[in-house]
Amino acid sequence: MSTKEVRSSDATSDPSIARVDMKLEVVVIPVSDVDRAKEFYGRLGWRLDADVTGDNSRLIQFTPPGSGCSIQFGTNITSAPPGSAQSLYLVISDIDAARNELVAHGVEASEVFHCEKGYACRFPGNQGRVGGPHPERGSYGSFLSFRDPDGNSWLLQEVTTRLPGRVAGNATYASAADLSQALKRAAAAHGQHEAPTGQADPNWPDWYAEYMVSERAGKELPL
Repeated sequence: MSTKEVRSSDATSDPSIARVDMKLEVVVIPVSDVDRAKEFYGRLGWRLDADVTGDNSRLIQFTPPGSGCSIQFGTNITSAPPGSAQSLYLVISDIDAARNELVAHGVEASEVFHCEKGYACRFPGNQGRVGGPHPERGSYGSFLSFRDPDGNSWLLQEVTTRLPGRVAGNATYASAADLSQALKRAAAAHGQHEAPTGQADPNWPDWYAEYMVSERAGKELPL
């Protein structure tokens, strides 16, 4: 994502233009060995939604934790070559915790990296990767990647504060872990808010709520 993309003047960037919700439901990934792929994604801790066999076909569906979109793979459901799905995005709130979990599940995950400039280095073949998370731990700035047994690649991006316009009227959290991380960020910011007075803020619940809603919507945060 770039600042240029966020500030696009295209009419479709106005959420009021779209009148019908269109929610991405499923991404189909091509695999060569269905049972091997099922074992791999099950080992990640993703939820198995379906394993259905039909006439000369088989369809398996998994959903990553906290995701509103699922993946499907199987027999005779796509003509794409196995391993041709590249840089499928997973957004997480803690890049280090995500990598530790992948490694614990036996996945060969890359080291965490960030881009020297911009965001393009996140895609394979582009230059400018620097080891370690973003130095300021900026939202959208830290990445890691991994592949399934067929070579389909996944890209994880740490997002803690959405840029303006990315979330409209939605202050919900995808999982308890995401909510926990948001509360920790609000607590740290609130500590700085209280520091000048040296006194506890009796209205901290309201402050927390304002901070978390503003952060989620990409608005200016309270001081």
